[in-house]
Amino acid sequence: MGKYCASLSVLKGPWDQVFAAFWQRYPNPYSKHVLTEDIVHREVTPDHKLLSRRLLTKTNRMPRWAERFFPANVAHSVYILEDSIVDPKNRTMTTFTWNINHARLMVVEERCVYRVNPENSNWTEVKREAWVSSSLFGVSRAIQEFGLARFKSNVTKSTKGFEYVLARMQGEAPSKTLVETAKEATEKAKETALAATEKAKDLASKAATKKKQYV
Repeated sequence: MGKYCASLSVLKGPWDQVFAAFWQRYPNPYSKHVLTEDIVHREVTPDHKLLSRRLLTKTNRMPRWAERFFPANVAHSVYILEDSIVDPKNRTMTTFTWNINHARLMVVEERCVYRVNPENSNWTEVKREAWVSSSLFGVSRAIQEFGLARFKSNVTKSTKGFEYVLARMQGEAPSKTLVETAKEATEKAKETALAATEKAKDLASKAATKKKQYV
């Protein structure tokens, strides 16, 4: 039996804008693990729904103890298929994603539904569901726990990336990434430390001068 999780979040943008941003998500500062994206099929159905299939390549690293089960040249690449159904009449977009390699180790299936937020029509509600399973004898439970934790981490990155793209589309300055914020904090700390050092040297120099005057 695999692991299951679900979450509900809100993107502060209208559905039409979120739909447009969905196709412009990559690249962004939070998606450096996404290497490629290719549309392999697209069609409009008789009832005016847009069906698409994309192939994505990601670099989700396996835990060290799992890498020994697979060749080194493929251990760091994961191929993802993504099917999407866009219903402009009902203003919903549903996506299904699953990995097509490393299936013996772990399969992660995700279903997302994007629809107009019932409490604010200018926002979009996102419901995510994920199923994580493994058929590797003896360690399947540990792999499923790892996969679930990795999935939750990637959901946070995905949401941040979506918000970043939406901010650009809305003409706002995107919020700084954690790396940028940490870098600024480090630089500021260095400046503060340098200023404190210089002040200490100045005080020490003045103290030494006064001491000489009294000798």
